[in-house]
Amino acid sequence: MRKGAFDYHPHRGIETVTYVIGGILNHSDNLDNKGQLKGGDTQWMTAGKGLLHLEEAPEDGYAHILQLWVNLPANKKLVTPRYQDLSHHDLPVRYEDGAEIRVISGSSGTTKSPTANYVPVTMVEIILQEGHSVKQDFPADYNGFIYIINGSGTFGADNREGNAREVLWLSPSEEFPSEVSMTAITNLKLLVIAGRPLREPVAARGPFVMNTNEELDQAFKDYRDGKFGNWEDTGG
Repeated sequence: MRKGAFDYHPHRGIETVTYVIGGILNHSDNLDNKGQLKGGDTQWMTAGKGLLHLEEAPEDGYAHILQLWVNLPANKKLVTPRYQDLSHHDLPVRYEDGAEIRVISGSSGTTKSPTANYVPVTMVEIILQEGHSVKQDFPADYNGFIYIINGSGTFGADNREGNAREVLWLSPSEEFPSEVSMTAITNLKLLVIAGRPLREPVAARGPFVMNTNEELDQAFKDYRDGKFGNWEDTGG
């Protein structure tokens, strides 16, 4: 086991979305992909049919991250793995009075992200100055949440208060587009993440998310049989 690392481990059937709050995160896999993410960067990794990857902080540093698993639809579970390393400085930004909305995936108002999705996902980083307000819009049939990184504010039609390191769940929309309003009590930094539910069976075990237990059994068998590749493929 490498010091301070999520050592080489497999995934299948999902996308891992890793947002770096602070520090540095180095990553590599057995498909010769490697890179480094810094504060504000996001990695959108499609595990698809399977790979082995590692995430670690530098020996003399740290990595403070949030990681979301996005389920892939049944007909995309076994797609070819891919990476999208999204630099904080390269992402499109929507500016409002006292607000900076960086669009990691999906859209905010008329500002759209180039991030490729197998299922529709909106993910935005919002920095909001004290006393200012902003709204984030969603297409119809989206569900999601807000994670507050720093600061405090009020949210939604009922002005519910939220504070650092809290999660606020959004009411799901159905037939019509929706939006959530937010006002900063103190300087505020948060993530808004929402998407369209797949409404498919889910079977999850360990690092694999599939649709049936039989598919999970096959994933573990393929892993044991070396069909995900070998540790030696990493060169580590």
